[in-house]
Amino acid sequence: MTYHSLSDYLKKTFGSKVYKLSLSTGCTCPTRDGTKGFGGCTFCSAGGSGDFATEPEDISVQIQKAKLMVDSKFPKKTSEKERKYIAYFQSFTNTYAPVSVLKPVFRQTILFPEIVALSIGTRPDCLPPEIVDMLCELNEIKPVWVELGLQTVHESTAIRIHRGYELSVFEDAYRRLKERNITVIVHVILGLPDESHEDMLETVRYLSGLTPVLDGIKLQMLHVLEGTALGKEYKRNPFHVFTLEEYCKVVADCLKIIPPQTVVHRLTGDGPKKLLIAPLWSGDKKRVLNALHSYIQHV
Repeated sequence: MTYHSLSDYLKKTFGSKVYKLSLSTGCTCPTRDGTKGFGGCTFCSAGGSGDFATEPEDISVQIQKAKLMVDSKFPKKTSEKERKYIAYFQSFTNTYAPVSVLKPVFRQTILFPEIVALSIGTRPDCLPPEIVDMLCELNEIKPVWVELGLQTVHESTAIRIHRGYELSVFEDAYRRLKERNITVIVHVILGLPDESHEDMLETVRYLSGLTPVLDGIKLQMLHVLEGTALGKEYKRNPFHVFTLEEYCKVVADCLKIIPPQTVVHRLTGDGPKKLLIAPLWSGDKKRVLNALHSYIQHV
């Protein structure tokens, strides 16, 4: 089985290997500051799903620190001028602040010559018109990707994980972003409590049927982490979590559905090992990726 991988897309688009720099705007979330609740989504750690991001300080300092963390991955002969990066604002909700606060940060970042694209993680309910206008302006300088945390199309699950918005909110945000020709990547969590194999595929089918066609998708395995509401729930009343074989199967079934135009940005993910409660086998990322690639090749 073949699929449109992120690495292939980046090499074709930018002509070489590109690495992400995990950065922070210092924003919080409406499910954390009391607007829609406290504590965030039930699966979200204190790091706001960006546990490997740099601290929210001056953006030029963040970029330099983040580069030090990834530069060893480039081939040894790659000069500093040849290295290319995507500025990834991952932690929390990175459009949850006024334009006057966000625009200087994003603009300064996108003007670094080594930054080839800006990727902004956010929520569909945090994209008012003035924010979309700002994103459109930045998109005229260099590519801007907006990453939306949908996780599931099932409203009962969304309520259980305290997502804080309905599917119609996502649909409206998606339409408005695509009308402005902004690249949209959607996050899906596989293995949410009480969701069946078919429930997960239904989420992917929904996204695969979007018009215009979805630009990118991230498939994320559910990690149960210490310090989260989900972690407390799991300890009180353990629910089923994937075996490695089960996860490989659901990912392969998702890939069969995803349109060939849609870039698959992630097949899984990893959280801090020191916080991981379950599934423990997911802490060995190399093993997981090897198993996934082997399974996909033989399906």
